[in-house]
Amino acid sequence: MENFSDIIKSDKLTLVDFFATWCGPCKMMHPILEQLKEEKGDSIRILKIDVDDNEDLSMQYNIQSVPTLMLFKNGEIVWRQSGAKSLNELKSLIAQFS
Repeated sequence: MENFSDIIKSDKLTLVDFFATWCGPCKMMHPILEQLKEEKGDSIRILKIDVDDNEDLSMQYNIQSVPTLMLFKNGEIVWRQSGAKSLNELKSLIAQFS
């Protein structure tokens, strides 16, 4: 199994969703991310990281609120924002970095 740092070092865009199972807005993001993956296919990788199960990683990236979405390319954070996003917002964001 690949580890987090290997995945984000890829030249493929990687969208990381730091979420919690008890978070309402996080639950709203799930179907949006599923649809995004369906539309974008293999052109982007989407990871969901449960902050309660991955406290060290959450602390490393200073996750203060959930959901926090981060976009990585070649190991660098190219975008980060907390709060739920619409499908169209995510698609236009990805287009900027593709």
